[in-house]
Amino acid sequence: MPLILPFGGKLPRIARDAFVAENATIIGDVVIGAGSSIWFGCVLRGDTNYIRVGERTNIQDGTIVHVARDGRGTDIGDGVMIGHLALIHACEIQSGAMIGMNAVVMDDAVVESGAMVAAGALVSPGKIVQSGQVWAGRPAKFWRPMSDRDREYFLSGVEHYWELGQEYRGIAPLGPNGA
Repeated sequence: MPLILPFGGKLPRIARDAFVAENATIIGDVVIGAGSSIWFGCVLRGDTNYIRVGERTNIQDGTIVHVARDGRGTDIGDGVMIGHLALIHACEIQSGAMIGMNAVVMDDAVVESGAMVAAGALVSPGKIVQSGQVWAGRPAKFWRPMSDRDREYFLSGVEHYWELGQEYRGIAPLGPNGA
């Protein structure tokens, strides 16, 4: 069972058909939409502000999602793909955006719909990654326009993770001896 904890009188709300891995941690004012998946080792900590995750979004293994105490919560739209080991902090990731593995998106940054943050990139506080753009580097900056190949990869990835999440929902965990 995932660790799902109330904080400040608020209990996470998770759609019935979402997949949350058994070692994920979800705390406080967090809402996870229908068909979304929160993978192994993820932490979504909505303790001092809110986290909203839309529908059919996947947050992959080891990702941390947190909020700002003074300022904004974290908004993640529908059909977003967030790669392994990302750090998402007090920002807005609009529907249909992609965040690469080990990327960081900081306070008050916005990743617009149809934009991509490359693997390993660091989006500085307050930056706006515009629709149709790929940003890369540390600190991240405009690298190139999104390609048709990028869009195809992203759309197939969202569908793949939705299907995979639904498959995992049907698997019962094994006991200590594999039974």
